[in-house]
Amino acid sequence: MTVESLRRSPLADHPLVSGRGVRLVEVPFLTAVNVQAAPTFPTPPAGEVAAWGERSVLWLGPEEWLVVGPDGDTFDLPGGVDVSANRTTLELSGPNARDVLEKGCTLDLHPRAFSAGRCAQTTLARSQVLLWQTSDDPVYRLMVRGSFATYLADWLTDAAQEYL
Repeated sequence: MTVESLRRSPLADHPLVSGRGVRLVEVPFLTAVNVQAAPTFPTPPAGEVAAWGERSVLWLGPEEWLVVGPDGDTFDLPGGVDVSANRTTLELSGPNARDVLEKGCTLDLHPRAFSAGRCAQTTLARSQVLLWQTSDDPVYRLMVRGSFATYLADWLTDAAQEYL
């Protein structure tokens, strides 16, 4: 038996929603490395995301970034700490995705203030999340601690009911 065969996402058996206005899926097992040192890769300005090959660099705060890559990505960054197991990722998309998020998030998510390529650490339904808009369609990625994943998925499912 390998470690890979034992790996299980926090929402593996959790029903998620999909309808005409919103779609909620889990994107498990993304590779994530937290960097708190002068990096040797392109860094984005405050609140933004920079592309770095197949990876994305999310600004978390002054002198702090999260480098996110696909499942199984391996990279060693000076000053980096692998935090891949710390969070799972929910992806909320569809024409009413922003409407759902606005029910529980205090950020201004209007496209003039928050659009593709933006990220922010915030709370959503009293859960701490890293909110990242990946597309203007809109598509949002919500990176949440595994212990809060079921609660947040349930909250999003309930908040999305009118758009299904």
